[in-house]
Amino acid sequence: MALCAIGVAACGAGRPPEAAPRPDAGAAVSTLFDAGAVYGTMGLFVSGPPLPFVATVRYFADATTDSTLAVFGLSLANHALTFQRDGNTFTAQYHVEVVFRGESGAMRQLASDETVRVRTFQETLRADESVIYQQVLGVPPGVYQVSVTVRDRSGPSASHRERTDTVPRFAGQGTSAPVAVYQGGGRTRLADVPKLLVNPRATLSYGADSLRFYVEAYGARPGARLAMRALDRAGQVLWRDTVAVSGTETVATALAVLRPGELPVGEGRVEVVPVGFGSATPRAIPFLVSFSDQWAITNYDEMISLLRYFDRQDWVDRLRRATPEERPAVWREFYKATDPVEITPENEALETYFRRVQFANQRFRESGDPGWLTDRGEVLISLGEPDDVFDFSSDLSRSGARGIRWTYNSLRLTLFFQDQTGFGRFRLTPLSRAEFQRVLAQVRHRSG
Repeated sequence: MALCAIGVAACGAGRPPEAAPRPDAGAAVSTLFDAGAVYGTMGLFVSGPPLPFVATVRYFADATTDSTLAVFGLSLANHALTFQRDGNTFTAQYHVEVVFRGESGAMRQLASDETVRVRTFQETLRADESVIYQQVLGVPPGVYQVSVTVRDRSGPSASHRERTDTVPRFAGQGTSAPVAVYQGGGRTRLADVPKLLVNPRATLSYGADSLRFYVEAYGARPGARLAMRALDRAGQVLWRDTVAVSGTETVATALAVLRPGELPVGEGRVEVVPVGFGSATPRAIPFLVSFSDQWAITNYDEMISLLRYFDRQDWVDRLRRATPEERPAVWREFYKATDPVEITPENEALETYFRRVQFANQRFRESGDPGWLTDRGEVLISLGEPDDVFDFSSDLSRSGARGIRWTYNSLRLTLFFQDQTGFGRFRLTPLSRAEFQRVLAQVRHRSG
């Protein structure tokens, strides 16, 4: 199966910052910076730098019971690859290997070299899910050590992950587990390869598009239906429906579509049970609804809290006031209104903002307070990195206060942070706080 390069649909899309309610100083934002950990708990293959990827393997019945079709899907971002100019385009090349090693020594594997071609340099910088690699392989049922290796053929980067997985046997009755897909009509014969474009991360950007799940039914009589439901992590039912299957008794298919607004942000799972045939034991897979496939924000209130320094507080207020039913639509409007480069799927303003939140959280933790809630965190997130930092903490003043000076040359701004208590809690001096608010108002006025 050939490489599929796609652009996943992005979400459609002043008041001074102290007017926004201050979140709990102990607010946990660690998951924001570890999307890989969230995908790992979903049972996916996850690799971080130098070549980040997320991959999945899903299974369908093959033409014979001693073989199972393994559908492998791999998700990459363009910016993880090394692009080179090729005439009027830019190209990157990568290599993928997937190996199934059985307990008896039996082995199945696939390997291929692929090329990504884009038209503009801007596309090479995409940090969202911009490339999907997909292959189908016949594997005998059993327990395997499955390994995934990805190499950048134009650079030195490579990543590897492996785990133990059980390839199921399909006995001619029942269903496959649901499989998250972007598109495709499936198949009508077991001898065919399913025509699908899988969604390897099983992720939906909040309020953006529909989440689709493909299911195959085996041994289903004409008119058969499948009972499907989506549940949150606590087991609360979020959505349910019965879906008709179409095809033959040998293999019939169904596509469940969960539309924007039907699922809140967070992790969940989709279950399917055949009605009147096969086993009543649910088959399930996890899914994720988040505000970005790069930042694992899975709580609406946490998102509002994290946006307390964002320069468009008028829009943050609209998000805060929106009812649960209104939230998906208001989020799409917010995303579009604050996106500085509408031709790209990312919202560059939000990406920059959350990257600063990440840096602040890592560098400025003080006496138990998360770094993004400190004064230095607030300034870094609002104005970016200073041009010059001078720490005169070792040169104690007569008062015994330690201090740090930040200078922003282009803004003609100098700020002083003092630790009056000696416990490492650096606060803006009153004069610096006033200067910071004055300059910040000017910056936001220009950007608005």
